[in-house]
Amino acid sequence: MSDPTFDSKSASFLEWFKKWPGATFHPNIEIQDLRGKGAGRGIVATADIPEDTVLFTIPRTAIISTETSDLPRRIPQVFETTGLEDADNEADEDGSETSGPPDNWASLILIMIYEYLQGDSSRWRPYLDVLPNQFETLMWWSDHELVELQASSIVSKIGKDEADGMFRAKVLPVVEEHTHVFYPEGSEKLTEDQLMTLAHRMGSTIMAYAFDLENDDEEADHENDDEWIEDKEGILMMGMVPMADILNADAEFNAHVNHGEDSLTVTTLRPIPAGAEVLNYYGPLGNGELLRRYGYVTDRHARHDVTEISWDLMLSVLKETLVLNEETWGKAINELDLEEIEDAFVIERDSGEPDSQGQIHSDAVFKELPSDLIEQIHTLLKAIRKISPATIPDKAMRDEMTLLAVHRALELRLAQYSTDQAHDLYLLSGNEVSGRQKKAVMVRWGEKVLLREAIEFTQEKLLKVQSKAGQESEPYAKRQRTR
Repeated sequence: MSDPTFDSKSASFLEWFKKWPGATFHPNIEIQDLRGKGAGRGIVATADIPEDTVLFTIPRTAIISTETSDLPRRIPQVFETTGLEDADNEADEDGSETSGPPDNWASLILIMIYEYLQGDSSRWRPYLDVLPNQFETLMWWSDHELVELQASSIVSKIGKDEADGMFRAKVLPVVEEHTHVFYPEGSEKLTEDQLMTLAHRMGSTIMAYAFDLENDDEEADHENDDEWIEDKEGILMMGMVPMADILNADAEFNAHVNHGEDSLTVTTLRPIPAGAEVLNYYGPLGNGELLRRYGYVTDRHARHDVTEISWDLMLSVLKETLVLNEETWGKAINELDLEEIEDAFVIERDSGEPDSQGQIHSDAVFKELPSDLIEQIHTLLKAIRKISPATIPDKAMRDEMTLLAVHRALELRLAQYSTDQAHDLYLLSGNEVSGRQKKAVMVRWGEKVLLREAIEFTQEKLLKVQSKAGQESEPYAKRQRTR
């Protein structure tokens, strides 16, 4: 059923967009209401469109950024001082870096708050009207809803407390000190709680919709010529790009945003048939990260799913497997350089890359254990061998011990989830869940599938190592003794 208010806002936005000098919008596409598919607005082809067709052009003057908004010119002292800067200018969307976010992240939040508070006076009002005021990103989930993610490591990356701290340190004070700038004359000022909610809303909007504003005409990084550009790497100016952010995205896609000196263009990568949605690409993100940043999950992004295994878990398994006395174990741990120790390791597949037309032609396959994990285990085992040579007499024993420990740690990591893979698949295939719960189940199910693949891979590799060493009849686990 059509929603007159929703459709009216879309129509007003399109009319506003077309009035920008230099803006174009192809006659064979239209903005559609895709909320029935859980996708909000989207852009759909109304007729067959050939490859390499420019679908729309966004002049850089239409982008909301520090270069186009009036705010930096009204309070230049805020944007010129180091109060909003970070020395390495590397952004983290949740604001979790101890030195605070860089100027492009905090500045864009301030600008979005400013433009929102201007109401009809903002030249971006029709655009702001089509941006969401409700979000599915994990920042907005209740504790009860987050429980559905079970042992997913994505829960630890939400960063709500860090974001709260950043807003209170870098956003609220600027607004409160310059109320005459942020609030139009006669308008009602927001309470602190209301301003915090607005800051979270704008932060979530930026995380989900902002682009890094690279320039294709500038000198390219030739080492990365074959890589797709991902948004928000934190090294370029960020901006809100009208129309480009109406595009939804998937792991297989059919359009690409090209950055020019005066404008951005969205071009088809392959023919798009009538009725098909125009899709952008957010990068090789697993469903957990996709949900954290953008608030949705897809079947195609499951190939990029990842999970993590902690070093603490790995240490407990190694200690149990080796059966060392406390003195020997303590000496070995003290040999490690704590500054070089990684706290967690990413478990992932070789998921392949999309071709020049946005398509993927290979299966995602688990091919190797994290090299940094193996290296760190070997470092610890080397320290143990130095203290107790009989424990790990040679490289063959080291390799077998490493795989035994990793295999056990992966099993324990999988056991941290409160339901098994089969139960989650039943919930998904039988449509037993919906909404946020379904998204959470998709995330945790995908991680369990990945862990099971990693366990089977490690088991096969362990058997090969044991076979090569001629130890099948008496594997390491049977030769353990208290030392």
